[in-house]
Amino acid sequence: MSYDIAIIGGGIMGCATALRLAEGGMRPVVLDQGDLGQGASGVNAGTLSLQIKRVQLMPYALRGHDLWAQMGDAVGFHKSGGYTLAFNAREAELLTERQTLKAEAGAPIEFASNAQLRRAEPNLTQNVVAASYCAEDGYANSSLTGQYYRGRLQDAGIAYRTHSPVTAIDKTTAFELATPQGTVRAKRLLLAAGAWLKPVAAMLGVDLPVQARVNTVSVTERMPPLMSSVIGHATGLLTMKQKANGTVLIGGGWQGRGTPQDGRGTVASDTLRPNLALAQYAVPSLGSARVLRSWTGFEANVPDFYPLAGALPHVAGAYVLGCVRGGYTIGPYISRLMGDFILGQEPELPLFDPGRAYTKEPT
Repeated sequence: MSYDIAIIGGGIMGCATALRLAEGGMRPVVLDQGDLGQGASGVNAGTLSLQIKRVQLMPYALRGHDLWAQMGDAVGFHKSGGYTLAFNAREAELLTERQTLKAEAGAPIEFASNAQLRRAEPNLTQNVVAASYCAEDGYANSSLTGQYYRGRLQDAGIAYRTHSPVTAIDKTTAFELATPQGTVRAKRLLLAAGAWLKPVAAMLGVDLPVQARVNTVSVTERMPPLMSSVIGHATGLLTMKQKANGTVLIGGGWQGRGTPQDGRGTVASDTLRPNLALAQYAVPSLGSARVLRSWTGFEANVPDFYPLAGALPHVAGAYVLGCVRGGYTIGPYISRLMGDFILGQEPELPLFDPGRAYTKEPT
């Protein structure tokens, strides 16, 4: 069967772009090697914090955050507000510098007094030197991602194939994608395969400078109320929130082991321990909590840590979308921009040329 465009990758970006393209009259098909929303889109900590987004990406994060709010209960969206903490003078300096820039970029971030922090979060450590607050911060339930987008695709009549890895791509007058379920033909092609972008692009002879981080997330047993806000750390090495059922979800980008090509990553005890120790330092009562489960998810990036969003170099009719630090927040919005670009419309905000020269920047 032939389609207007084949989309490789059934995460947030692949599915959301398909929806935008269908709105514009195109006939897309979404292909995923596993199930919808089961890669990075479905295994991350679900944090929707504007305080941990890069300054240059703030306009995208603000609009992405609004889209998550519109999804509401279907994705477990909860606006709790969030505090980011500094525990020493150096961290306080870092916090002040970064959050001031983000506030100037449009994020509703303010600095919190000690009294304000104590009233809002009495279970935090007494060792907080400085804190910032954003009332818009919150979280969603990433495990609902696949369910949500499956329903949206079905409602829109968009074809999708799960457990359908693309094993080869041939380009003549159209793209022909080999899968275990048969050949898929499409006039255009979008690569939205997250951490698997590099091997997929290689099928077209394109070497994308994509690497993958192996982020670790943990969840505790149910606890009495310990925090009502999203809690973060000035270094970005901690994100934490307590769900309605009492469990506490702990992240922060601590690295596990493995590569996307080897399958799912594995948790590394030497990075898990300091992640949990930092969480316990922030909220001492977590010292009595049992960790029920820890898991990993792959997060793709390129050397400058900005998105890939635009035409795939040297391959007419092919596009690429991915590699966004903070992609869970930004994903729904940048996918709309990508859809507009493919439809020949001017995107509301600029995209990020995959053929650019990459200059490594700090994370």
